[in-house]
Parts: sequence; C-alpha cells; structure tokens
Amino acid sequence: MKVHEFQAKELFRKYNIPVPNGKAITDATQARAVVKELGLPCVVKAQIHAGGRGKGRFKEDPELGGVKLARTEDEVENLARRMLGKTLVTVQSGEAGKVVNKVLIEQGLDIARELYLGMVVDRERSSIVIMASTAGGMEIEKVAAEMPEKILKEWVDPGVGLMPYQVNKLAYGLGLKGDEVKNARGLITGLYNMFMKEDASLAEINPLVVTKDNKVLALDAKLTFDDNADFRHKEHEALRDLTEEEPLEVEAAKYGFNYVKVHDGNVGCMVNGAGLAMATMDIIKFYGGAPANFLDVGGAADSKVVENAFKILVGDPDVKVVLINIFGGIVKCDLVAKGIVEGLQKIGKIDLPIVVRLRGTNAEEGLRILKDSPLTFKLASEFGEVAKMAVDLAKKGGA
Repeated sequence: MKVHEFQAKELFRKYNIPVPNGKAITDATQARAVVKELGLPCVVKAQIHAGGRGKGRFKEDPELGGVKLARTEDEVENLARRMLGKTLVTVQSGEAGKVVNKVLIEQGLDIARELYLGMVVDRERSSIVIMASTAGGMEIEKVAAEMPEKILKEWVDPGVGLMPYQVNKLAYGLGLKGDEVKNARGLITGLYNMFMKEDASLAEINPLVVTKDNKVLALDAKLTFDDNADFRHKEHEALRDLTEEEPLEVEAAKYGFNYVKVHDGNVGCMVNGAGLAMATMDIIKFYGGAPANFLDVGGAADSKVVENAFKILVGDPDVKVVLINIFGGIVKCDLVAKGIVEGLQKIGKIDLPIVVRLRGTNAEEGLRILKDSPLTFKLASEFGEVAKMAVDLAKKGGA
C-alpha cells in the first residue's frame, strides 16, 4: 500500500527523521493560515501516488507543474486553487493522470545540495538494500542506467540489523562532513528503524537535502507498506486513499481475490493459482495478445466465486474476451464447470466470448457439463490452443 508524501512525513517525524515543517490542505482558503504558521517562502506540492510531480503538468493548466515555489501569500493560495481538483499527469501516472485532492504546503529551505537515499527489500539476498547517491533530484532508474558509479549500496541482514560502520560508509560516501555526517547518521538510522518496524517494502527520499547551515532533511518522502504485513498494522488502514487506487482492484479485494489490472490489455483472465495465472499472461503475450488482468481465484471456483470474478472482469471496459484457465487438482474440474455455469446464469447475459480450458481431475466431465449447458463456451484442452483462440477473438473485437 502506498501513502501520500504528507502521510509518510508524519511517520518520519515519529522516527526522528528530519523533514520540513508543513501541512496538507484540501481547500485553497486554508492556505493563508498555513503560511502564517510556516512563514515565507513556501513550496506547494500536489499530493498523488505518482512520482515525477515537479516535471508533471496539469491537463487543465499545462503551464503548471505539481511542485511550485511561492514567495507571497497570494501565490500560495493561487497555486493551491489551481492544483486542487485538477488532473496531474506525470511519467508515472500514465496518460490518464491523477486528480489532486490535497496539496502539501511546506516551508522553503536554503538548499546547498541534493542527494538520494532509498531502501527496498532485496529478495535475492534476503536482506534490505540501502541505496544512496550524490545525484539527488534525478530518477534513480536514470542514474543507474547512465551513472551507475554514483550509486552506493549497503546490504543489511535483518537478523543482525544496520551496523554503525554501514551508516558511516553511506554518510561519507555521500561526501558529507562534520555536522552533516552526524545529522545523516541519525536520519539513516531512523529510516531503517521505520522501514523494519512499519513493515515497509520501499522507502525513498529524493531529494535528501543538505541546507547551507549543515542540516540534513528529507525534502520528499515516498513510502510503500508490505500488504502481507497488514495484520500487524491495523493503523495503516487509516492512511489508505482509495481514490488513488484502481477501482477494480479495490472491488476485487472485497471478494478476497488476488487481482491486478493491466492497462492496455483486452483478454480478461480467470485462473486458479498464481503460477498458472502468470503463465497464462505470458502465453497470451506469446501469441501476440495483451492480458487485461491478473486474477487468481484461488483453490475454490464455486458459483459464487465465478459470479464475483465475472463482475470484476466485465466491469473492465477494455476486456473483449474472457479466458478461463483451470487446473483441477484439489478442486475437481466438474465442480468448477458447475460453478461456472451456475455463476454465469446468476449474472445474466454477458456479451463477451468465453474461452475455457479445463485440465486435471475430472476434466472430461467438466467439459461435458459446459457443452451441455444452455450457455455458449469456446472450449480447448491445450494451453497454447486456448491462448491463441482468446487472442484471435480479442483482435476481432470479441466477435
């Protein structure tokens, strides 16, 4: 789960990670009161779950970016009014962009240097990797591609924890000196402690700034929590902004499905098992198609599961054909087939071709049930066959 910058910074404060003073608002009329509290100049920052806000542009106001410096109260209020309720398009938001419902007003800082600091889980090494770079303010992917020598990395064994010598290597590697090193030590340690205790999967500060009076602060904050640890952090639910999430993914979560919307795809997939679901998406691409989603309905595929799954699939206007790919192991194919028929009959008329592959326990009986049903299915037994059939139908617009 992602959170907004202003929410991440609240957590940063909890772990003694220095950040600029600031306040998020939802109404431009609140801006002047914030300015009186912070002083001038101020920075007005659009709050959306996408990076590249400074270089982004508003659809309704192409001259305006998502991060702007203001030197007067009038400027702050005007910028807030121009941003709130408008759609910001960035390199990470996609062409549709995201609507700005909050802006963060922060005190302006006298910046001497911009750096980068980030932490992610390195699954190959079963550790946390801390990345730092003197190329702050740039996309870390671009730095890695064009200037890999500028990225410092330290791997932390979670069983041992972050060691003081690792903190020193990062601080000195960033070219910090004197009080800057002392300040950076506290910040890096605080960020690691937060990462571990809050079960984060990503924490990024870009830029991490050094001010002219040698302070080291997180000017930006990006934070993502590991959804698998939600049961340990019920308080995180209050930070969730459903308006920033894919509506179909939110709906699928209500049914307990593992669902991910894939933009620009048109083959809707309903599969049992994550591995088979990934393989199904791969083979659709192999035959020149584009999967519209990842949908793992799990080990059960009774009528209620099928009904709910189809509500999600047909709720996506991009889907031109539905591919059901079931391997019967613990769940038998004849029971799945009955669930498919009963579930679709509850939904009613569906104007999409449905391609089905059943393999495994009682597969022949399952296919017979589908053939004898009053519904129309296109059936196949081989993996490649069903994928090619679905791709061909999608290319014809589902006809």
